[in-house]
Amino acid sequence: SSGINAEWPLRPGFHTPIFMHVGTQGTIKGVTTRQLNDLGVPIILGNTYHLGHRPGPDVVAAAGGLHSFMNWDKAILTDSGGFQMVSLLKLAEFTEQGVKFQSPHDGSEMLLTPEHSMAIQNALGSDVMMQLDDVIHVLVKGDRMLQGMERSVRWLDRCQTAHKNPQTQNLFGIIQGGLDADWRRQCLGEMIRRDCPGYAIGGLSGGEEKSDFWRTVSLCTDHLPTDKPRYLMGVGYQVELVVCSALGCDMYDCVFPTRTARFGSALVRTGQLQLKNKQYLTDLTPIDKDCTCMACKTYSRSYIHTLLSEDTTGVVLVTIHNIAYQLRLMRDIRDAIRKDTFPAFIQEFFATLFPNKEYPSWAVDALKSVNVHLVR
Repeated sequence: SSGINAEWPLRPGFHTPIFMHVGTQGTIKGVTTRQLNDLGVPIILGNTYHLGHRPGPDVVAAAGGLHSFMNWDKAILTDSGGFQMVSLLKLAEFTEQGVKFQSPHDGSEMLLTPEHSMAIQNALGSDVMMQLDDVIHVLVKGDRMLQGMERSVRWLDRCQTAHKNPQTQNLFGIIQGGLDADWRRQCLGEMIRRDCPGYAIGGLSGGEEKSDFWRTVSLCTDHLPTDKPRYLMGVGYQVELVVCSALGCDMYDCVFPTRTARFGSALVRTGQLQLKNKQYLTDLTPIDKDCTCMACKTYSRSYIHTLLSEDTTGVVLVTIHNIAYQLRLMRDIRDAIRKDTFPAFIQEFFATLFPNKEYPSWAVDALKSVNVHLVR
């Protein structure tokens, strides 16, 4: 990422690269929007499928939109709902009309179309809306992947036509094409011509080889406009965030930081601390002495270890820390980019995380492609 200023008509903007925590149903599990605001979180992700089901778009619209409903005055990005059709529901089937799926409530057949996805997201009032795309597992090959890429382009056209609030809500297209470079280039050409305010790189982080992952990311960022946000979907591990920011990505989302917190795992520059382990019972130091979050300023590893076995408060504290960790990591990346010291930052980051210098080969190759050579 070259670091762009993402501006939204109705909300405070922010500089990229940025990581977006996932607030599925209007909040990040166990954390209030006031706590998120105190941490300095500039944007969170909401889930169109879940919010469209409960409480429903009519209720949210009556409350004045999702921002008012959840009492959040910063930016919100909503996904299209299509991914959940595949990952959560049985008998999902993509047709040209939309996504057919079986209702989890009464078993009846339901249909999510590009128009319906736009109507829900317009009612939610999110600052960034994602098009409905034909979601295909990255390892699928052949005609089905090509069909899905071409259909995603057609569905973007339908989403743009149905979008009612283009002046206040930004509709992003999603680049598909699997691991096939030609299909990715074709999709890039078609979607760039449609002049979206931002673009997502979709269809990755599904079990593909890391060498294929970074090359596909690099291919997309090489072609996408540099003055619009480039959003890499489903990525949240710290090595990926650093490497992909070097490759040109601006925005990321993933459930990992908050989900791993619910298992007692705290993120630090050297990796992760599993605070449920017995070794932390007598450890009276904070999770991270350099972290200024409430959990680190107030409590010890020992205290949080004790809570994790007895009380949900422990999970909340680790969640708050992990959110703060991701914010600090991305802030450090932005500062290094702005100061033109990002290559040196990358060297220090990897040396801290991998003191034995056994760096992941994919990361070494990816960084070499942008003239950053890790010192072993």
